Amino acid sequence: MKAIQVTIPGGPEVMEYREVVIPTPKPGEALVRIKSIGVNFIDIYHREGRYPLPTPFTPGSEAAGVVESIGDGVTEVKPGDRVAYALQIGSYAEYAVVPVSKLVPIPDSVDDDRAAAVLLQGLTAHYLCYSTYPVKPTDTILIHAGAGGVGLLLTQMIRQIGAKIITTVSTEEKAQLSRQAGADEVILYTQQDFETEVMRITNQSGVQVVYDSVGKTTFDKSLACLRPRGYMVLFGASSGAVPPFDPLHLSKKSIFLTRPTLGHYVLTRDELLQRTNDLFQWIAEGKLQLQIEHVYRLEEVAQAHKDLAARITTGKVLLKP
Repeated sequence: MKAIQVTIPGGPEVMEYREVVIPTPKPGEALVRIKSIGVNFIDIYHREGRYPLPTPFTPGSEAAGVVESIGDGVTEVKPGDRVAYALQIGSYAEYAVVPVSKLVPIPDSVDDDRAAAVLLQGLTAHYLCYSTYPVKPTDTILIHAGAGGVGLLLTQMIRQIGAKIITTVSTEEKAQLSRQAGADEVILYTQQDFETEVMRITNQSGVQVVYDSVGKTTFDKSLACLRPRGYMVLFGASSGAVPPFDPLHLSKKSIFLTRPTLGHYVLTRDELLQRTNDLFQWIAEGKLQLQIEHVYRLEEVAQAHKDLAARITTGKVLLKP
C-alpha cells in the first residue's frame, strides 16, 4: 500500500510517499481501508517535532473508510462496516490499523468526505462549547480564525445555542463565510484592532469567553477582551506557542485560563459516541454545514500542509488516497 512516512522532523518536504506493507490487526483492532483523510494543525505539529513521535511514523490522526478485516475478539465492527475515527496516528495511508474503541459507525445519511471532515474538528467544537465552557444563550463569544475548520463548526453550534458571536478573520472572503455560519459581528484583524472592536461591540464590557486557536499573536489581546471572571480557552497555536507569562496577570479580572485537548473530552467510548452522534445527526438535519473546498491527493500532502500553515485555506482540508 501507499503511505506517507516521516523519518526525521522538519518541514513539509520530510513527508515521503512510499510503498509499505499493509498492517495486520491485532486483538481489539480493525484494519480500515481509508477513503478520505482529514488534515489538521496537529499533523503539522507532529511533522515538525513540536509534539514528538517515534520515527519513522505515518502522520495523520483522522479518517473515514471501510473495515477490511478485524482482529481476534472484535465484536463492535465487522468487515464492510463504514467507520470513521480520530486521535489515532497513521491516517495518511491507504490502510490503517485502528483500535475498535476509537471507531464510530457512519450513518447512511453521511458520506465519507463529510465524516472525515467533521470528526476531529467537530468533536473539538462540541466539547469547547458544551463542556469546556458551556455556552449560554445570554453570552457574548469571541472566536478567532472564524473561517477555519473549527471556527465555522463552532460558530454554527453556538448559533444553535443562541449566544451572540464575534469572530476574527483575515479577508473579506473569509468574513462572508463566517457570517454565513452565523457570526453576528466579524472583525477583519488585518484592518482593525480586534481588542478595540470587541470592546466597542460589547460597550466596553468584554466577552464571557474567547476561543483562541491562534496563540502567540492573539493571546494578550484576547485576555484584554474578557470581562471579569471570563474564560480564556486556548486550544491551538497556529501562530506559534504562547510565551511563558505570570499567572498574576489573570488576577486583573479573575480570569479562568484553560488549555484543553480533545483526548480528555472523549475519555470513554460512551462520551465519544454521544458527541459523534450529535454531529452526524446535525449534519443529516442540515443544522451543521461543512465547508470542504480543499481536497488534495495523498501524494500532494506537502502542498496541503503548506496551504494550511499559511492560513490560506477555509473550512476543512482533505486528502484522498
